[in-house]
Amino acid sequence: MPTLNLDILVVPTYNINTLNVVDASTYPDNPPVVTNPNIEITVPGFDVVNIPFDVNNFNIFTSSSLQITAAGVNQPLPDGVYHLKYSITPAYENYVEKSFMRVDKLQQKFDEAFMKLDMMECDRAIKTQSKVELNSIYFFIQGAIAAANNCAIVEANKLYNQADKALNTFMKNDCGCSGINYPVNFVWLWLFVEIVEETLDVDVIL
Repeated sequence: MPTLNLDILVVPTYNINTLNVVDASTYPDNPPVVTNPNIEITVPGFDVVNIPFDVNNFNIFTSSSLQITAAGVNQPLPDGVYHLKYSITPAYENYVEKSFMRVDKLQQKFDEAFMKLDMMECDRAIKTQSKVELNSIYFFIQGAIAAANNCAIVEANKLYNQADKALNTFMKNDCGCSGINYPVNFVWLWLFVEIVEETLDVDVIL
């Protein structure tokens, strides 16, 4: 007979209005026989909410179900580090906790910059330079996700803010057609590598 092993996964919905948490647990019984399955979700900048959890299923949450907005009114969920805790009775011993960095709004902005660059009539060298710059920003975003997955919350927020600031500057400069020099891009990449190596205790080979 399988033993109880609680686990949850955050699965992308590619929708800035929704959060999808999937039950990836192993239960002794099939179908599972559990009492009071609940999930606590802490959205960055808001209080924790306790919501009934649908066992062995996808659980889709919105700003309304997370009590950020009024019932029936749904808005884009904020980016940042989310804390999740799934539990069943007795909750003091049967639970699993996870943190993750949500970057959906930032990713949407990144996608818009990428598509805009692809359609702009820039000099080929400048467009190539801008793609290098976008790659550097993408590394920052992935670094923020990796840091949050490893519970390095301060570093995750730092990397997210750096990515957001760099992306805002990139878009303000017409997605690179202002002619920023190549060395700036490689400085960003070097800074990213330094932060990731220190945070995750790994060696990054470029």
